[in-house]
Amino acid sequence: MVVRPKREYPEKGDLVIGTVTRIANHGAYVQLDEYDNKEGMIHISEIALSWVRNIRNFVREKQKVVAKVLRINPQKGFIDLSLRRVNEQQRRQKIQEWKRTQKAEKLLEMAAAKIGKTLDEAYTEVGSKLEEAYGSIYRGLEIISEKGLKVLEDLGVNKEWIEVVTEIAKTHVEPPKVNVARTVEMTCWKRAGIEAIKKAFRDAISAVQNEEITINIYTLGSPKYRIEITADDYKQAESALEKIINTAKASIENEGGTLVIPKS
Repeated sequence: MVVRPKREYPEKGDLVIGTVTRIANHGAYVQLDEYDNKEGMIHISEIALSWVRNIRNFVREKQKVVAKVLRINPQKGFIDLSLRRVNEQQRRQKIQEWKRTQKAEKLLEMAAAKIGKTLDEAYTEVGSKLEEAYGSIYRGLEIISEKGLKVLEDLGVNKEWIEVVTEIAKTHVEPPKVNVARTVEMTCWKRAGIEAIKKAFRDAISAVQNEEITINIYTLGSPKYRIEITADDYKQAESALEKIINTAKASIENEGGTLVIPKS
């Protein structure tokens, strides 16, 4: 399925999903899956942070890539892209967004088939309203999965869609959950330093014990620890993570230790 493009062309700075179609000595050519297969080019200097002797050591034909848009010239059809300016976190997030978009369109297509309509009609009458209200169709389906048909009623969706879309959302989409994580370095050189660190994390967890979140804290090898939060939305997750770090920092400093966030 071709994912419906939001615009005819991406904008400078956008991250895009593409498929490598051919490789030349000077760079790689990529079809942009989200933009009606328009072609972009990754110059050899934008392939990797390290020196590139052979482009094929980094990319291959038919490979899916996440690239950053550097320049666009719609009149000439030029789209210059970069791989080296996309970090791993950005790549993972973009791929997740892409997969969610594909799944959302498949679910809309299922709903349309049930009432004898086309995917275009589903997008116009339902999908566009979910995008406007929630930023993406899939996010809207997550909210419907959690809160039910009232979501669609409040958006003014025609009645013929409401029950079928709600049923599909509740069957195929899990209520929204997000994950955030941070690595910290905690030290305490007192004789009971390990116990002080454990206490600092216990204090931190107690500070958010009434919040509906999941907390996972584990060691990456002293003095590094990883704190992971799962919550319903990013605002809640980020708030809880900040509270945990601040509480742990205050607790360990009270014992003469330190907590710092290492530079990535």
